Amino acid sequence: MLLNRKNILSSIGLPPKLFSYALVALLVTGCTGFSHDAQQREAQRIEEQRPIKTEREEPEVMKFSKMIAKSEILSENTLIASSEDLLGWHLWTLAPHKNKTHYHLQKYQGKTVIHADAIASASGLIVPLKPKRVSDLNLAWSWKALANIATADNAQGSIDDAPLRLVLAFEGDKSQLPLKDQLAFEMAKLISGHDLPYATLMYIWSEKSPVDTLITNKHLGRVKAIVVDSGTNQLNVWREHRRSIEQDYQNAFGERPGKLIAIGIMTDTDNTKSSVKAIYGDIELTRTPKN
Repeated sequence: MLLNRKNILSSIGLPPKLFSYALVALLVTGCTGFSHDAQQREAQRIEEQRPIKTEREEPEVMKFSKMIAKSEILSENTLIASSEDLLGWHLWTLAPHKNKTHYHLQKYQGKTVIHADAIASASGLIVPLKPKRVSDLNLAWSWKALANIATADNAQGSIDDAPLRLVLAFEGDKSQLPLKDQLAFEMAKLISGHDLPYATLMYIWSEKSPVDTLITNKHLGRVKAIVVDSGTNQLNVWREHRRSIEQDYQNAFGERPGKLIAIGIMTDTDNTKSSVKAIYGDIELTRTPKN
């Protein structure tokens, strides 16, 4: 079914200017920057060429602490995809006109971390994954906010910025979603050239929303955020988190999760036009042992 922009906007109920702005916000938090269909085809091609092995293979998220710290900024011109010291992680951007957040891989308090420096900017790092079931999958990570964003409010799309975000992307059958969501996905692809994931779940450090608040994107219900740190009390303190992906997904979306297809991090200040610095420690996926 071919849909033109005017009909889509009318069906969604958003004026063109507002929808375009909302879409950019969605890309901040929901767009992995690659086509899942293309990813599946490429994964299948690689799998067919791979020698048959008996042991179970499951790609891991490369720990920052295992990487070799470099002094230069990981900028838009850095060939991260082929860099041995940032194995698996790639830069991803929202739109050509947006400023890019600078990410440094550096030594900090005796270990290698990712240092984020955002100045009215929004971009991140992402690691695509071979689709992983999440029925017994846990997510653990550490991070530190060096400053807050006083004017940010994650419940308001126009000032939705965060010093720290951890983003999870999931696969699923979009044809089973309500028509409004399907139209929004189609418009997103027409404008950006990329598919949005079936569902996006974020963990964020929020300025105003209290811990455990669930925030649903106002323009696409398939993008949700859970507040795990809030305010200024824990600034400059290492925060460690461990979450059940399945439980958090079910609480957020009211359904069983599809497979996990990507993990990303992002520090963004583009909406508030402010500056902030933050640090990301290791991110780890582990499975709950079966009895």
